Amino acid sequence: MMKEAALLAKIASNICIKVPLTPDGLKACKALTDSGQMVNVTLCFSANQALLAAKAGATFISPFIGRLDDIGLDGMEVISEIRTIYDNYGFETEILAASIRTVNHVKQAALIGADVATIPPATLKALFKHPLTDKGLEAFLADWAKTGQKIG
Repeated sequence: MMKEAALLAKIASNICIKVPLTPDGLKACKALTDSGQMVNVTLCFSANQALLAAKAGATFISPFIGRLDDIGLDGMEVISEIRTIYDNYGFETEILAASIRTVNHVKQAALIGADVATIPPATLKALFKHPLTDKGLEAFLADWAKTGQKIG
């Protein structure tokens, strides 16, 4: 992992190295963050794992919400537990809500205090949608059309 990280770090100063939440991944995280490199610890499925990543100096922790939901657990509960632990101890590790599947995941993650999210394009586009926005836009356009005016 360290050899690959060294190659990736040469690409640009803002590269964030992604490592798995394993003992070796956390050792790499510690070494990389000690040298000033940003690190995203991924494949997090519990608050205990997130605590280990923060102690190793992770820049980001990536709990996988949708995958937890898929096995009958509450991904948002894990985000909430991580937020509480990080706030309790002043950890600077940012919570990157990953495996988001719905607009409600986005809203809940934001309400809980996740710092960052990876959102699929379809979900991102759905954030704009609301029936009252669509209805209001139709009314505005209809009113404008009645004026007979044109811009440009």
